Amino acid sequence: MPAMTKEQLEHFEHFGFVTAEQVLDPEEVIDPVIDEYAGVLDSLADELFEEGKISSKYEDLEFGERVTQIYAESDEVYNGYFDFSLPQGGITEDTPFWAGPAVFNALTAPSLLDAVESFIGPEVYSNPVQHVRIKVPESRAPRDEKGHVKFGITPWHQDQGVVNPDADETEMLTVWFPLMDADVENGCLSVVPGSHKDDLLTHCPGFDNGLQSGLQIPETEFEVGKAVPIPLKKGDALFMTKFTVHSSLPNNSDRIRWSFDLRYNPIGQSTGRTSFPGFVARSRSNPQSELHDPAIWNDLWTDARDSLAKGEQPSFNRWDGSEPACA
Repeated sequence: MPAMTKEQLEHFEHFGFVTAEQVLDPEEVIDPVIDEYAGVLDSLADELFEEGKISSKYEDLEFGERVTQIYAESDEVYNGYFDFSLPQGGITEDTPFWAGPAVFNALTAPSLLDAVESFIGPEVYSNPVQHVRIKVPESRAPRDEKGHVKFGITPWHQDQGVVNPDADETEMLTVWFPLMDADVENGCLSVVPGSHKDDLLTHCPGFDNGLQSGLQIPETEFEVGKAVPIPLKKGDALFMTKFTVHSSLPNNSDRIRWSFDLRYNPIGQSTGRTSFPGFVARSRSNPQSELHDPAIWNDLWTDARDSLAKGEQPSFNRWDGSEPACA
């Protein structure tokens, strides 16, 4: 795909988001990621079966049905086994994560970086605020003691609100894309057009509206009625500013919703999570600084995990719930 068009960039500036079709080649970029994660699920199934948490490894099921069945029977979600990041606390030397070569190749796909360059310029840093999200159907999902789906709806938030203040001046770009079609039924994202013009809104930790809980913006703080769903096909991508208010819809389908949630910023600017490793994805001025070896990327995350496991773990949250909107 070529760089973003003038019309797309104008839409982004005006509304705070824009979509683009076929940013990532489904066969060359996304399918290898799917195959790689099938191997991760194999390892997880082996472990849970040996521990007696599941009665079968369900090897005859396709990935989506298999992960759904494993989560349902074990009554737990295992995000860390698949995520190419670390949790925001409780990190130990054996905390699981996945930073495989197919994932790395997706983060550094030339077509994706071409699009990113259109927004933030030719010096592109891969920000470590990044996740894979595998959301199983809510009808079969494990639930917590309050009855909430353990990994379901993502509450209303701005991506600037979930990083530390050292990134307040960072020109951070969010890139969200599905590994399979994402629609209203299986829980695509919902975006509030124009909400990026309000700068940073109050986020309330532990906020509970009866349907979801966690760090979120109370609906009194923005025009929730303006929200629009953003369905995407496999290979398409959504680009958002760091101030764009968004959430995800519930997965009311009978299939998983599977997506990547990435950040990029200009080289030299703070990532907002400095204890996690980023890397130079593209540099027109110094190509030698670019990282092209996925094994090194994996080592960076392993070293970060080991260091954090031995030392004091930093705070990842700027909010304490004392703001009036959180009352």
